Amino acid sequence: MTPAAATRPIAVVGPTGTGKSALALDLAERLGGEIVNADAMQLYRGMDIGTAKLPPAERRGIAHHQLDVLDVTETATVGRYQSAATADVEAILARGAVPIVVGGSMLYVQSLLDEWEFPATDPEVRARWEARLADVGVAALHGELAAVDAEAAASILPTDGRRIVRALEVVELTGRPFAASAPQIGHPRWDAMIVGVDWETARLDDRLRQRTDAMFDDGLVDEVTALRRRGLREGTTASRALGYAQVLDALEQTALGGDAGAAFADARERTFTGTRRYVRRQRSWFRRDHRIHWLDGADPDNCDAVLALWRHVS
Repeated sequence: MTPAAATRPIAVVGPTGTGKSALALDLAERLGGEIVNADAMQLYRGMDIGTAKLPPAERRGIAHHQLDVLDVTETATVGRYQSAATADVEAILARGAVPIVVGGSMLYVQSLLDEWEFPATDPEVRARWEARLADVGVAALHGELAAVDAEAAASILPTDGRRIVRALEVVELTGRPFAASAPQIGHPRWDAMIVGVDWETARLDDRLRQRTDAMFDDGLVDEVTALRRRGLREGTTASRALGYAQVLDALEQTALGGDAGAAFADARERTFTGTRRYVRRQRSWFRRDHRIHWLDGADPDNCDAVLALWRHVS
């Protein structure tokens, strides 16, 4: 292999709960690689249990990048991530190591591998749409987006005020649909090899149920309580994370005299169902990408399979 081929990056993507982190660790260990996180919520310091962030003691001494780089009051953006993660990948390559990009945040992965060029922003236009959001509410503004860009509205959750505002801003500034600014799927940056991990739906549902129960049993409520004192509720991005948003609601219900047991049981169930919905969105997004080599998460030999493919292509 040429020096470039010997350090060709690998991206491990796919739905939540499929075992991407474990595979990435195995690959990094076998190749002498370093890991670059592509999970938006793992960027946040203190958001550990609810994001299934690997504790330092379980990272096998492998360098990890783009973990714990934001406070919960800061807003995570695709543009900031793209710039920082690009610098990490290029620094890893310069050291002669293999970058292993791992995560399921769809826009973050594609911004990194497809060199997304983001449309310009205009503070006045943005402020006007933010004021409109405050006036009419998120559901009504989502309806206004649907009227001018139905495809964008279909791809953005009707509760995601920040992305609705951004889509309306882009439509106004460019005169084109929001999707027109999305990156095109071409040859991946750095000649990266992309592998996806998934499970049969019923089995993944079981894994997600166990994962959700483990998070609550291992102290998610205490984690959210501590983060709320650090400003989690005011965080534009962090407060909407699956598990965290549901526990914040339950804490507020109990503070108002609601039944704590019922509130947290409901938070647990809504976290599970919300994660299942998110998995459907991830599958829909990643399955469009013809470059991805798909793996069955139940196969114990996935690491060997990826390495064989990586060496063959290199």
